[in-house]
Order: sequence, then structure tokens, then C-alpha cells
Amino acid sequence: QVQLVESGGGWVQAGGSLRLSCAASGSIFSINAMGWYRQAPGKQREFVAAITSGGTTNYADSVKGRFTISGDNAKNTVYLQMNSLKPEDTAVYYCAADGIYPGPNSDYWGQGTHVTVSS
Repeated sequence: QVQLVESGGGWVQAGGSLRLSCAASGSIFSINAMGWYRQAPGKQREFVAAITSGGTTNYADSVKGRFTISGDNAKNTVYLQMNSLKPEDTAVYYCAADGIYPGPNSDYWGQGTHVTVSS
């Protein structure tokens, strides 16, 4: 089993920045990639960004150029640096980890952290 704990959410004005963290523990040897999803009120959960153990990254078009995903293998932690935040970025952000790639049916999920961007 793998446990994922997110932190770093909060409230910020439009144009501001936040950094989310996701710390993994447990059977981390089974993880090949980690990522972030988000779910806004009344909407489906959507992909935000992902990073593989080899460092390959992928982003949703809506966050390209504004968000950066990175990892610290020594700390078993993945980060999501969010800049130039917009009100439409408001959502619960979930960390995901998977043995192959963090898709909608990822093996492991965190509990979520709230991000609120005010206009």
C-alpha cells in the first residue's frame, strides 16, 4: 500500500501563486509515476499534471506555462508550483500515484487539498 498526503492548498488572489506538496509513504517502490488531478464544484475530476520516475512531465493545456510539476526522490515528494492563478483554478486538488501512469483509475489517491482563487 501507498499513502499520499497533500499539503499547501489555501486561498489566494488571482495572479498569485501556491505550491502543493504530495508526500508518498509505504510501498513506494511500486510507484512509477505521480500526478495531480483537480475537481471543481459540480464538475468532473480532471487531469492537471504528471511526472514519471524518469522525470518526464505532462500538463493539461489549461495549465501549461503556469504550473510546474517536480519531484524530490530523496523525500518521496512531488510538488505542483502554481503561478498566475485564475479563479477557474479553484478546485480540490488530488495527488495520484500509479505503477504505470496516474490516470483516472490510479492505484492510489490522496485526500485532497482545497485551492481557492478569488477574482
